[in-house]
Amino acid sequence: MSLSPRLLLQYILPQHTISRLVHRCTRSARMPLRRSITRWFVRRFGVDMSEAAQPDLDAYPNFNRFFTRALRPGARTITTDPRALACPVDGYVSQKGTILGGEIFQAKGHRYSVGQLLGGKDELAAPFRGGAFATLYLSPGDYHRIHMPLDGRLQEMVHIPGRLFSVAPACVQGIPGLFARNERVVCLFDTAHGPLALVLVGAINVGSIETVWAGEVTPPRGKRIAVNRYPGAGAAAVELAKGDEMGRFNMGSTVIILLGPNHVRWHDDLTEGARVRLGQAIGRLGA
Repeated sequence: MSLSPRLLLQYILPQHTISRLVHRCTRSARMPLRRSITRWFVRRFGVDMSEAAQPDLDAYPNFNRFFTRALRPGARTITTDPRALACPVDGYVSQKGTILGGEIFQAKGHRYSVGQLLGGKDELAAPFRGGAFATLYLSPGDYHRIHMPLDGRLQEMVHIPGRLFSVAPACVQGIPGLFARNERVVCLFDTAHGPLALVLVGAINVGSIETVWAGEVTPPRGKRIAVNRYPGAGAAAVELAKGDEMGRFNMGSTVIILLGPNHVRWHDDLTEGARVRLGQAIGRLGA
């Protein structure tokens, strides 16, 4: 199979070196032309700063603080329907559907297994076989914090090292098993509607992935899968309500939602390429 120059470049770029450099630069208050770059970014990607809690670009001490900006109160409405699954991010629908034969549809001609996505751990993948998935892509101009789609209690967090291919649509369509090859953080929750996984997928230029309970998970980057388990009760338990912030991308990427069989029916308008907004109802629970 011949690759386009753009896809070939994805394989030969020093992905982690570039991402480490981006991580360092975007946190520096002394980054050359920081203010000019931020203003160019707002224009280039159509960022609506009227939705930001802090609309003054000069108030951000570095680019990353701008990129992970909070929304002003009322900028998004979280669905209050107890049977509705809330969208966890602003972004676009890459794919959604049923996990058939233990596999997730990536793009035409490409599938990958839920087991691979969850780090090759069959015990983690089993509850989701025959279940539902939705892959949501966050574009550069989007709000980059991730929120809970329903109430949940954290059970495990798994950091899986890997590549850092771009998750832009052209790469998703051309690189086999991309989401199961990239570095990712898997967050597993117990909910009233069965198991829930939120998979935060890294990409080139994604300087780090954070969660609200663990802070910055990556970097540092290791070569082994790291598993953290959380107690189910007591002061150390991590319980989050629908709409609560659960993590963020420092630079943008993709979130994959997994639910068990017969727990959600996706809305008909959740089609490939559709624009979605944090808090909107994207599925009906208890299907």
